[in-house]
This record gives sequence, C-alpha cells and structure tokens, in this order.
Amino acid sequence: MAADYDLLVIGGGINGAGIARDAVGRGASVMLVEMGDLAGATSSASTKLIHGGLRYLEYYEFDLVRKALKEREVLWKLAPHIAWPLRFILPHHKDLRPAWLLRLGLFMYDHLGGRKLLPATKTVPLDQGTYSKGLKKLFKKGFEYSDCWVDDARLVVLNARDAADRGAEVLTRTKCVSARREGDHWQVVLKDLSSGTERTVTASVLVNAAGPWVAEMLRGVVGANNSSAIRLVKGSHIIVPRQFEHDRCFIFQNGDGRIVFAIPYENDFTLIGTTDVDYQDDLGKVQISQDEVEYLCKAVSEYLETPVTPDDVVHTYSGVRPLYDDGAKDAKAATRDYVLELDAGDKKPAVLSVFGGKITTYRKLSEHVLEKLKPHLPFKRDEWTDQDVLPGGNFNVLAFEEEVSALQDHYPFLDKTFATRLIRLYGTDARSILGKAAQLSDLGQLFGYNLYEAEVKWLVSREWARTAEDVLWRRTKLGLRLSEVETAALDNYLSAHLAELVGTAA
Repeated sequence: MAADYDLLVIGGGINGAGIARDAVGRGASVMLVEMGDLAGATSSASTKLIHGGLRYLEYYEFDLVRKALKEREVLWKLAPHIAWPLRFILPHHKDLRPAWLLRLGLFMYDHLGGRKLLPATKTVPLDQGTYSKGLKKLFKKGFEYSDCWVDDARLVVLNARDAADRGAEVLTRTKCVSARREGDHWQVVLKDLSSGTERTVTASVLVNAAGPWVAEMLRGVVGANNSSAIRLVKGSHIIVPRQFEHDRCFIFQNGDGRIVFAIPYENDFTLIGTTDVDYQDDLGKVQISQDEVEYLCKAVSEYLETPVTPDDVVHTYSGVRPLYDDGAKDAKAATRDYVLELDAGDKKPAVLSVFGGKITTYRKLSEHVLEKLKPHLPFKRDEWTDQDVLPGGNFNVLAFEEEVSALQDHYPFLDKTFATRLIRLYGTDARSILGKAAQLSDLGQLFGYNLYEAEVKWLVSREWARTAEDVLWRRTKLGLRLSEVETAALDNYLSAHLAELVGTAA
C-alpha cells in the first residue's frame, strides 16, 4: 500500500521549510510538521544576515565561506522584498588584528563568491565625515564591504507558503509523537497541540530538521540508537535606540577574538549581537543572561563615544544554534557548516537528520538533502530553487522604491512609512492584503502603529499566525511599536477570530 506522503519533514525552521519547498517543487508529496510556530525558535533569532561569515576565514572554512558568499545575490533576487544589500564598516583596531590581515581577508571575501551586483571593499576614513559621528576619535580608518540582510522569520514563512501553494501540507502547533518503521514506510503519530487530538500518517522518507531538538527527536521519537553529536550554542542579541545617523552597519572586533555587529534595525533602532555560549538548559526557555547583556554593551562601547548601557536595551532575543560537534574547544570556533546523517540501510525506509546549518546556506542545504534522498523519492525535476522567486518577490532587485511608489499610486491613502513597511514584508502581495480599500477605515480595526485588521486576517489565513507573538515578533517586528494594552487587544481579537473560523468550518 502506498504511503500517504513521499516525504515528511519534522521541523518548521528555515531548513525544514526550505527542504519541503524544494521537494514538493520536484514532484514529491510532502508534509511539514512544526510543534510551535514557523520560525518559532532558532530561525527567528539570528543576526538576520545573508553573509559569507568573514570571521570563518580565520578557521580556514573556505568552502563554507565560498558557498555562503555565492548565495547572497541568489537569495536577494529570490526575495527582494525581505532581503537587501548592506554595507559594513570594519574599523581598524591597532591593538587587535593588523590592517594587512584585514585587507587580505576582505580581498578573499570579495573574490571567493560570485559577486556581480554587490560593490567591492574600499577603505574609508573614520575620523572625519559621516562615519565619524558616534565613534571614538582613536579609530582613524576602516574597511567597508558588502553583505546582505534578510528578515529571517519571513524567509521561513515564505518558503512554507510557497511549499503549501505547490501542494505541501503544512501543520503548525503539531508535535511528532512517534515514528516507527513499518515495512517499507514510516508510521508517524502526530498530535495537534491546540485540540489534543492525534492522527497517524505514513511516509516513505523522514527528514529530521528539528534544529536544537534534532538529537532528541532521533533518540526519543525515531528510536535511533546512534547519532552524531550536537553542540548547542546560545546566541543573544540586544536592541537599543538608533545609535547612528547613517545607514552603514559596524562589525566590531573584540579582544576575545569574537566580533559583534551593530546594525540599523527597523528605522529607529540598532541591533547588537551576537554572543556564543554553550547551552545545556531548557530549550523551551531560552533567554539572554545579564552577563550577555553586559558583554554586548561593553563590546560596542569600546568603539562608541557614548557608551551603551543595559538601561538602554528596549528588547532582547536569544536562540540556540544546533551546531555539529566537531570537538572545537570554544563555542565561537565550532563549525557553522552543516552535516547530513542518512540512515537507509537494509532496504528500510530512510531517515535523514540535519545537524547545523545557517540561514545563508539553507537553500544549498535543501539541495544537498534531496540529492542524498534521490534514490528514495519520486522526483520529476532537478534543482530549481535558484530561479523561482518566493511569494511577493516578483519584481526587480533594484526596483524596491519603484514598488513602494506604485503601491502609493494605487492606494493614495498610504503614507510612505506604511507603504514601505508593506512592501518590505509582503512585496507584491501587499495589493492582495489591501484589496479594494479606498481609505484606511476600509482596512478594519487598527491595533496600533499602522497594523490593521486586513493585514492580521491575511497573516492568519495565509501565514499560519495564531497569536499576537506570531504577528508582532515573527511575521512583523511591530512588537517594538505596540504597547502591552494594544498587544492584549490583538490577542483577544485573534482568539475570537480563530474561534469564528473554527465555528464556520464546523
């Protein structure tokens, strides 16, 4: 008897969503299950960069850096609404890495990847002009280079949406309780965490992309005896009021050999991160420690005229990276590359587990997963995800401002801030959200800032949002804008709206 699905993917982070999208696009029948919200853990807690990883050159991870650098412009073209180029300034600190070493690293960075649109590295003065404002005067020069930014949680959701649009079944708030081999397929018990009901499905192949839970999933759910070692490393970020007038990002070297980014964030803020701390505590309660807050404040204050203090912090977030344990002494030195472990011997149904990985290389990881699974899945085409844009991304990478203007022309009641936010999040899908609205009141209830009912309904119906946290911290970043009272009102609305949808379906 044929299995219900060719492929069942466990884990709704960037790797799971990317694998599901790639597989269904090749003709496989796919189910994706996530026990919480999409991007609910590690994949919404990154530094939100599409980058080669300049510091990885020091650990001789040239293949990883090359692979990542080549993906920057590919991902930018696939999602020009949620991804865009940034220029980074690396100040020369005379007591740390010498200038010649920085130049050499950046020369390699410029030439390892297939850079066509991104501008090359150049030397810039830091003791005069625009970039000097806010920095200590002892920093005389820096090196400016290119990388890209991406809204990490939206990247996950858009991959899941595209997978669903192509026929995949995507289930959130659904836990994989058990998975057992039955002849030539897997028998998988799933539990809907909202209702408590269980169902059993069958699949020819399992992919364990459970992120920090990957080893636990193998041992406790799949029942595997042996698996590769995983190293859990916590990375934390702080958000403070905007520190710089310009749009450049800073990458600051620290005396401990690490680097910390200071990045313009959501127009009025600066994002500072990240830390690298080995983690053994509850994966459901990951949060920044006071030591991490103080570390990040001290790291950037080494460079800034006006120090950043813990009292300046308006928001924090933390995530646990599920790194492959390569035996590195320090967390900062552990490899960021991914390792794929396939168990498919003796004609038994296959399970593939994903260890490690990073946002930048998720698409290549997905291709490598499916390459390993080719003997086990009915693919009808080869690699394709470097060409087909993600939902809302069907416009030229250099035409973002034109998209904003066109939206305002079509909906004259939108101001520039609102129109820009809609295009940044939804691209060409913004028109589907706004529909036939002729004035702001046509968008329904206002929850705060410029978040209206029409957008919230879209996020529920098309993007699996269920709570105010889903809406305000993953689908948008409006948690930085709405008050506690406004947030509570949104949660109450969502509860009523979802109950209404359930009643209608019944």
